[in-house]
Amino acid sequence: MTLVQLREGGPAVQVRLDADEARRLAVAGVVDVRPGPAAGLWSVRAGRKVGAARIGTVELHIEPKVPIERLLFLVGYARNPTGWRDETVPLAAHAGLVPALAAALWRQTDRALRQGLLQGYRTVDDTSPVLRGRLRETAQLSRRPGLPLPLEIRHDEYTADIPENRILATAIDRMLRVPGIDAVSRRMLRHLAARLAGIPRLRPGEPAPQWRRTRLNERLIIALRLAELVLADTSIEAGRGGVLSNAFLLDMWRVYEDFLSAALRTAIMSTHGGVVSFQARHHLDDRDRLELRPDIVWRRSRAEVGAVVDAKYKADTAREDVYQMLAYCVAYRLSRGHLVYALGAHPPTRHVVRNAGIEIVCHALDLAADPSALLAHIRVLADEVTRGSSGPEVD
Repeated sequence: MTLVQLREGGPAVQVRLDADEARRLAVAGVVDVRPGPAAGLWSVRAGRKVGAARIGTVELHIEPKVPIERLLFLVGYARNPTGWRDETVPLAAHAGLVPALAAALWRQTDRALRQGLLQGYRTVDDTSPVLRGRLRETAQLSRRPGLPLPLEIRHDEYTADIPENRILATAIDRMLRVPGIDAVSRRMLRHLAARLAGIPRLRPGEPAPQWRRTRLNERLIIALRLAELVLADTSIEAGRGGVLSNAFLLDMWRVYEDFLSAALRTAIMSTHGGVVSFQARHHLDDRDRLELRPDIVWRRSRAEVGAVVDAKYKADTAREDVYQMLAYCVAYRLSRGHLVYALGAHPPTRHVVRNAGIEIVCHALDLAADPSALLAHIRVLADEVTRGSSGPEVD
């Protein structure tokens, strides 16, 4: 096994690989792979994916630029703005993303299951020689016309096979496949997998079942949030071309976009009202050929667009970003558009477009800031975004 340790967006690392290993790594699409300075050496560079992956005989560990505790806050907040708390992830002893997430998952799951497995009622359709629950008359008549037995019935069963336990069990199994987990976490995850041995696991590609917060499952909430994160971003086939791998990978541009969208929607709607939508489709031309999909659109009312915002996970303003926002402003008839950059230390910038009366405002967010400071900054951003940028009504 060849171990390759990288940093998000960092310098390339020279790795000795054979041609087949290099091909598999390149096809997976997780990192950039190019021929190195000598035969057998390959230049491997991380882009915007972070986490860990095992691809063939190569094991990748990619650390994010953002501190681990901040990264998991961004991901957790985006998934559940009202339910994510800092104590979800105790990270003091864990330097890497995957070890930290694995430790958080087993600690929170172990704490949640100390009182035993949660059980609940599940509706079951069954065939039985005796009547339990109620008869499914349509099924009985269609499957057994004229026959008194067996009976097609529906009844409620008190069982541990409930959505919450299936999510936890599947997440633990998948986390065990991810490389880079420390020995203690691996042992504890195996112990928890054994405790959940009788719970059916989700099939690969099967979406996580729906569940709702109740008084009974309150003790599982934090563990469930972590488990959903694991299910969303682990895979047993990462990348393209059918290259098999075990992986936990986060696309940082998606993490940033999701976080900004959730946080800005919360800040705008709680203070200024209206409706905030994500990736709303619009068109620049009258024949609907030039599609536009801004990240965030705020409508004061159904007919009036108040602001358009785009999230940019990069350090510096690019010309194409400004041109893109100009197109949004023209299409929505806005006098101002907003670009929000991450990772940048540069001060906010404003571009006033000649002969158009349109201003493009570039903001910068420090993702390494304390969560309370980061959310306070977004509340200030919400105030600026909603202030005086609207034009005439838009269809």
